[in-house]
Amino acid sequence: MKGMNDLSKEEAIKGAFFGALVGDALCLGTHYEYDAAKIFKAYGNRPLDRFMSPGEMMGGQTHGIGWGERNYHPGKRAGGTTDYGDYNILVLEHLAATSDPPRALSVAAMIPHWMNRLENGWGSWICTMTQETYAQVKRGTPIEHLGGISNAMAIRHVAAHAYYDIEEDLVDAARKAMFTHRDTHALGGGEFFARVTHRVMNGATPRDAIESVASFMGGFFEQKAAQAIAKCAEEADPSSALSQEAFSDDLALTSMARLWDIGRSEPIKVGKASPTEGTLPGAVYFILKYANQEDGLKQALQANAMVGGDNASRSIAIGMVLGAYKGVHAIPSAWKETLDQWDYCEDLLNQLPLLKHRPTTAGK
Repeated sequence: MKGMNDLSKEEAIKGAFFGALVGDALCLGTHYEYDAAKIFKAYGNRPLDRFMSPGEMMGGQTHGIGWGERNYHPGKRAGGTTDYGDYNILVLEHLAATSDPPRALSVAAMIPHWMNRLENGWGSWICTMTQETYAQVKRGTPIEHLGGISNAMAIRHVAAHAYYDIEEDLVDAARKAMFTHRDTHALGGGEFFARVTHRVMNGATPRDAIESVASFMGGFFEQKAAQAIAKCAEEADPSSALSQEAFSDDLALTSMARLWDIGRSEPIKVGKASPTEGTLPGAVYFILKYANQEDGLKQALQANAMVGGDNASRSIAIGMVLGAYKGVHAIPSAWKETLDQWDYCEDLLNQLPLLKHRPTTAGK
């Protein structure tokens, strides 16, 4: 089994970026569907192995609890990405345009490109915080006061791992890329996985990186990582009740956060929803469960997609960490060939500082 110690920097960086992107694209079909049994039945009682259009095999819609049944990404087709993938491509475009000379990520410099993309055929879900921040920019709100209070983790900085090789610079980029959010848990979730991915790229195993970052950040993040580590061990224990369940991953994630009854038609299963209290331990759970499997990147992304909920948010973290660990060659060739923007993104990645002067052999 190939791990980081056997990988070139290029294989790890491209593994992280494209691992995140294919993971996100794999979730396009089921994004915001909370019924794991419905997903399993729709896809023929087996793991999803190809990209789907939004709600494909489920009537063209998914049931986002609290938001209703709809097509959340009406401008997208199979092989496209959700808003999480779109944001990572947007940040990649900005980094490529500002890579000579290299510099710190500037929100002010990125805003015009962000506005242009939103106003010209975005195609995927426009989250509440994006809408709120767009309105703030239109009103002339200062950069330092942009964003809303959502506690949803939204990792957008994956391309920065091809730009910065110092951990604190990556953390700065990860937090700035989430400029639509001001909540400490949301911003900290991006920081958590930036640190983990950086340490994996520098030789740590995912388990060691997660434990060391959790200890370093402490508090909420240490508690959530410990919760996921314990839940992963419980699910793997053949004597546990959880391990006997047909939808053990679904139950594992649901159990790691509260049911949130906010007066809608049914309570939101926060363990599978967007808040960091669910997405962080959910992503850690899948990373740890599959890190040591030969085909672990593929299996983790499939299992995550099949659980549903805000699987696209988790997929960015899972694909980034396991892609960095296993390399770009661990991505199934069929996914590479059917991802809409692989070649476009690879050309931009090759312009970033850590890849600019390297032979482009990864992914061939």
